[in-house]
Amino acid sequence: MRNIGTVVIGVRAPIIKQGYDLENIVVQAVIDASENNRFKLNDKDIVGVTESLVARAQGNFVSLDAVAKDINQKFGDEVGVVFPILSRNRFALILKAIAMGVKKCYVQLNYPSDEMGNPIANIDTIYKREINPYVDEFSEEKFKKIFSSEDRKNPFTGVDILEYYKSLSQNIEIIFSNKATTILKYTKNVLVASIHTRDRIKELIKDAGAKKLYSLDEIMTKSIDGSGFNGEYGLLGSNYSTDNVLKLFPRDGQAFVDNLKKKLFERTGKIMEVLIYGDGAFKDPVAGIWELADPVVSPAFTSGLAGVPSELKLKYLADSSGLSDAELKEKIREKNGSQKESLGTTPRRITDLVGSLCDLTSGSGDKGTPIVLVQGYFDNYASE
Repeated sequence: MRNIGTVVIGVRAPIIKQGYDLENIVVQAVIDASENNRFKLNDKDIVGVTESLVARAQGNFVSLDAVAKDINQKFGDEVGVVFPILSRNRFALILKAIAMGVKKCYVQLNYPSDEMGNPIANIDTIYKREINPYVDEFSEEKFKKIFSSEDRKNPFTGVDILEYYKSLSQNIEIIFSNKATTILKYTKNVLVASIHTRDRIKELIKDAGAKKLYSLDEIMTKSIDGSGFNGEYGLLGSNYSTDNVLKLFPRDGQAFVDNLKKKLFERTGKIMEVLIYGDGAFKDPVAGIWELADPVVSPAFTSGLAGVPSELKLKYLADSSGLSDAELKEKIREKNGSQKESLGTTPRRITDLVGSLCDLTSGSGDKGTPIVLVQGYFDNYASE
């Protein structure tokens, strides 16, 4: 019997810049890690590559001027931005570019927090003032009277995102309402800026009479003046790069993972699976903030990572089945359990699980391991 199960290894890589041959760099990094640290590579190993590495090698960047041009072409002189997340890294530059492209920019914010859980209003003040977030709407001035600067500060960063967003442009007016159609009182030109709720929000606003209606995944879907672009996700998944440039989510990801799988086989003789990963799909239990600010955990992956795990609940079988160790292993090999014997094995997608594992391993700071090797992920108690 094997004594260990899944092993996760962060793999160091050189600093990647535009134009680098990322596929061969990743292959060599994995081989070097294996040889220098004396572990074997195996069939069904998984190689994860962070999305920022892929996008940077592709040169998938866009200037604020290009974003502003796309916004102006789609909306004209005014736009209402609905339910953006409260993030200096993820949305501030996007908002600045939007404001550059129009004469008037209305921004409708959720409260007491955005869809990711980032707070903008003290929940205790809401209770004390008997505010109903499902109904009550506020102008910027009224919101400030109710919620002090201390109430509005993010408890972890200390930033008052209301003041920060207002500082980006003089033509920004902020309103607060959790009813999506409130924006239509100000303008019929609407940009839906939420991430995971965007389709439902767009449908509500469309039915209520919007004239020009887009979402962030429909901005920068084509190159403007030689810029980067993303045909599937647009500005979703973008990140701050410099004060005037955004790094977009990588494009052509499927070709990258398929080619990388092929090159790994050619160099190692092992059939591995590959995925590009972004934010992990988990919620911080202290901050209450959901990590997944990317549109998906994995924008591209090889076929062996499709679907959900097929598992039996080992704890249930151990407590209730009366089977011996050998019988349990045989049952697991055959995967012939009942629905009750799978109870509690939440059917999450493999890419969401593995992508989250990779994101937690590589982190978002200076670990320097943007490549992650996962071994034994498909093993179970019956694996020899």
